[in-house]
Amino acid sequence: MKLKVGLVQQANTADREANIVKLEKNITECAAAGAQLVVLQELHNGLYFCQTENPAVFDEAEPVPGPSTERFGALARRLGIVLVLSLFEKRAPGVYHNTAVVIEKDGSIAGRYRKMHIPDDPAYYEKFYFTPGDLGFELVDTSLGKLGVLVCWDQWYPEAARLMAMRGADILIYPTAIGWESTDTDEEKRRQLDAWTIAQRAHAVANGLPVITVNRTGYEKDPSGQTGGIRFWGNSFVAGPQGELLQVFPNDEEENRVVEIDLLRTEAVRRMWPFFRDRRIDAFGGLTERFLK
Repeated sequence: MKLKVGLVQQANTADREANIVKLEKNITECAAAGAQLVVLQELHNGLYFCQTENPAVFDEAEPVPGPSTERFGALARRLGIVLVLSLFEKRAPGVYHNTAVVIEKDGSIAGRYRKMHIPDDPAYYEKFYFTPGDLGFELVDTSLGKLGVLVCWDQWYPEAARLMAMRGADILIYPTAIGWESTDTDEEKRRQLDAWTIAQRAHAVANGLPVITVNRTGYEKDPSGQTGGIRFWGNSFVAGPQGELLQVFPNDEEENRVVEIDLLRTEAVRRMWPFFRDRRIDAFGGLTERFLK
């Protein structure tokens, strides 16, 4: 089965309506180029607000279903595509999640995933805003296949990718918001970007699955003025089931691209590299521990 996937790498401003209008245009362009599935970046409606801890930002959260699922659902229905969204979900008073929502071709919600791993680093103060996900590593079953959707910080954890693969994922998808801090040296920037790409390509290799990663681009200042802000490094990419790079975006440009993925290669690759056959599951109990002596 050949699947055409559209990736939207976008720079955002504080004007949420303008961001959404631009997203709608970019999604439509991907669909016109033949995309059956379109993936957006993390928290795509606005700025990456986690550079500071500001209680007023919670006003930007929305329920699921809600305004974004309705608006993007109508677009997905009109274009006949499956669409992966990334939203700031208000679940209940005081309970908020970083949530990926998959919209089916008919505009309905096919499923959702709540980000499980929540960072708390300088300029990425996500623990202030997001409750860790409680839906587990469950697939979203769609008309195009079983999607293993994870979110950003989840991409550093091989266990998350493995569990999605073990449930029968056809593809791994990572909406992302990551970039460089202004004081990082050029050498450090290169190391960070290389590590990020290598880690996710390794998920493709270890699980024999295609991986789609969509990152935001552009510069966003720190509202507090404490740091020099974040330069999001773009570099959205698609890797095949042996980690081969099928498409790589630039780091500093907005762009839409449609990439064809051969989902049947998973079976062929796993026959050659039978990692699932040879896993010593009898000896892996320690993985459920925080650390081992």
